[in-house]
Amino acid sequence: MEEEQRVTDLIKELVLRLLSQNPQNPSSSIDTQKSLRYAIRILSSRMTPSIAPDSAAIAESIKRQLATQGKSSQALAFADLYTKFASKDGAGSIQNKWAVLYLLKVISEDRKNRSDSRVSSGFSAPVGLPAFSDAELGGYLGIARNRETLEKGWKNGVFLVSKDPENLREIAFREFASLGKEENGVSEEVLVRDVLYACQGIDGKYVKFDKSVDGYVLKDSIKVPRATRITVQKLCELGWLFKKVKGYISESMDRFPAEDVGTVGQAFCAALQDELSHYYKLLAVLEAQSTNPIPLVSETASSGNYLSLRRLSVWFAEPVVKMRLMAVLVDKCRVLRGGAMAGAIHLHVQHGDPLVHEFMRQLLRRVCSPLFEMVTSWVLEGELEDIFAEFFVLGHPVKAESLWREGYRLHAGMLPCFISQSLAQRILRTGKSINFLRVCCEDRGWADATTEAAAAAGTTTRRGGLGYGETDALESLVIEAAKRIDKHLLDVMYKQYKFKEHCLAIKRYLLLGQGDFVQYLMDIVGPELSEPANTISSFKLAGLLESAIRSSNAQYDDHDILDRLRVKMMPHGTGDRGWDVFSLEYDARVPLNTVFTELVMARYLRIFNFLWKLRRVEHALIGAWKTMKPNCITSNSLIKLQNAVKLQLLSTLRRYQVLWDEMNHFVTNLQYYIMFEVLEVSWSNFSNEMEVAKDLDDLLAAHDKYLNSIVEKSLLGERSQNLYKTLFVLFDLILRFRTHVDRLYEGIHELQSRTMESLLPFWDKAKSRRQLNDKTAELGAWISDGRKALTQRAGEFLRTMGQDLDMIAKEYSSLLEGFISQLPVQQHIDLKFLMFRLDFTEFYSQLHPKK
Repeated sequence: MEEEQRVTDLIKELVLRLLSQNPQNPSSSIDTQKSLRYAIRILSSRMTPSIAPDSAAIAESIKRQLATQGKSSQALAFADLYTKFASKDGAGSIQNKWAVLYLLKVISEDRKNRSDSRVSSGFSAPVGLPAFSDAELGGYLGIARNRETLEKGWKNGVFLVSKDPENLREIAFREFASLGKEENGVSEEVLVRDVLYACQGIDGKYVKFDKSVDGYVLKDSIKVPRATRITVQKLCELGWLFKKVKGYISESMDRFPAEDVGTVGQAFCAALQDELSHYYKLLAVLEAQSTNPIPLVSETASSGNYLSLRRLSVWFAEPVVKMRLMAVLVDKCRVLRGGAMAGAIHLHVQHGDPLVHEFMRQLLRRVCSPLFEMVTSWVLEGELEDIFAEFFVLGHPVKAESLWREGYRLHAGMLPCFISQSLAQRILRTGKSINFLRVCCEDRGWADATTEAAAAAGTTTRRGGLGYGETDALESLVIEAAKRIDKHLLDVMYKQYKFKEHCLAIKRYLLLGQGDFVQYLMDIVGPELSEPANTISSFKLAGLLESAIRSSNAQYDDHDILDRLRVKMMPHGTGDRGWDVFSLEYDARVPLNTVFTELVMARYLRIFNFLWKLRRVEHALIGAWKTMKPNCITSNSLIKLQNAVKLQLLSTLRRYQVLWDEMNHFVTNLQYYIMFEVLEVSWSNFSNEMEVAKDLDDLLAAHDKYLNSIVEKSLLGERSQNLYKTLFVLFDLILRFRTHVDRLYEGIHELQSRTMESLLPFWDKAKSRRQLNDKTAELGAWISDGRKALTQRAGEFLRTMGQDLDMIAKEYSSLLEGFISQLPVQQHIDLKFLMFRLDFTEFYSQLHPKK
């Protein structure tokens, strides 16, 4: 209080001193009071300069100004005075030094620039006060040009002071406001309210939705400035976006639970609805502010909670960005669902704007929640809870033996891009392994494995534990679960279902690896299989198979394995022999039939038929050798024949023996190649791959590789058809040779019998003829009484058989040379070992050298 009184006394003293210095206008008490009030009004105004409060800078500016005006002495004097003025500190000194210097500078500049800025004759300065200009009295003092305007300003009780010394801005604004109200039929408050309605999808009084332009427009009949119309149009974009988003939500919710919406689509709609809830709250705040009138410029300081179009543009800056993004997502996701929808939304996360990035992450966490729950349920429980076909794993109703191969597959269209292909394959295999254990193996040990996997990954088995942005945690969970479940599955296959033992049994019996069993089986079923196929009993063959098992080391195998081995008669036609339709099959039950499918067993059957034919040819050659072995005895028994016939017989037998040696060489080396270079090597590789297999897919791949290796190297593949056909023609030719040998030796034995008969007494001849009557009928009775006739018939027989042998030998040599010549050109398989064994002496190479 004392400070205010002291200031008032100082101002009064200043006014009196100023009035006493003006001798032209003697002061009176009334003039003194008016001047005092005038001075107090000026000093109590809130003028502030638009410069930084730096006294040194202002002093330097004043000194530079005096120097440029050629007043060097005054500049030096001012510098000396300023040094003393600035050094005054403490009680009683001026604290706001820069303000005093600034005031003096402004007064000096106003004196210099004064021209016609005095107050008109209608208003004069208080009596006795110097005739200062407006700037001299207060600097930046706003006084109107005429008395009428000045009196109006005084009448309102406020004298405006601004950087506009003549208040031209205030006057122009008032005139513009009056003119706008006269020209426009709509006030800004009404337009703001209509814009708020439009942003809620509601038509206002003047702003309505126009279907022709698909947006909210302000009627052309409404008189508003062009800038206002453009502003309203820009603001109403938010309403158009809101209408699109809201329409999508309503449409989707009306269609739910349709398949094209799904749980992911429902979550997307719920996330959009939550964003719209925040949007509604903002509109409620803006609605409250829109009820306050829009103040003029002079009233801005006292009323801040109002809403103009310009302020509305600032408020809508962030909502427009979000709403645009939601509208883009709505357009893109309208025809998508499930994982495809999540992947499409994920593409917008990679954005440089932090606002957009964070908004998309929050939205995706809601949208992907059902998808991650499906993944967790599939990986930890093997449950495919996907009634709307949204998951990237598809299930198909199949039989148990086809569950692994055909029961489940990836749906690439539903795989979101934030889940890699390798991770998706691992997710598929993990859930598939659980279902395979549960359905095919009837095992429940996988539950403990999934619990351990969740604990190792640092998660829980409850749902909702993982979400978008936690792909690393999901991958860790899947890896741990897959590792444990796959290991448990292989343990069940190896230990409980003895997969390795069954593979070995197939190799020993279907691939004829059990030599003693195969040899004995061929010996006892040979006579039966030589009969026509339609006369053979499969039950009798099954009994012979049992006999072969009991008579060989196969009897020591597991009874479960032996019970699976059965005889199978393939479809046959007229003229087929038992050799052509006989085969063995192995009954692979669940879950082994997942590996040994019908297609796989058909390939095993094809390999068996090839190997069985090869063994049959070998058996035929062995039989031919047994037949040809006593040829010395035969030749000695024909001593009564002429030497020419005897030499012809020995020559024929020698040619048969040479051809038999060639055929035996070929068959033996081919069989060695198949049994050792193909079967044993392939089995060794398969055994090694079984040891390192980490999951059932690896095991299946190893077995397929094993089977493919056998098929290709055994010349049964598609690219080896020419060799395969040539080989079977060779086999048939060797079997024909065996038949020809039998005919030869039957004729020789008949000739031997007739020769011995000619040496018997007369009364024994009739008996011998009766014993050989049937054979004679078959051979055509080419032997008659008399040594001469017997010798002639023997020579003709041997000559005929020699000619047939020449034809067989010639055809065999041609086929064998063609077969060997094709071996080097096979690029898809390595046949160098086979070629080396067949032509190790280079006999065939030298016989037909390359040109």
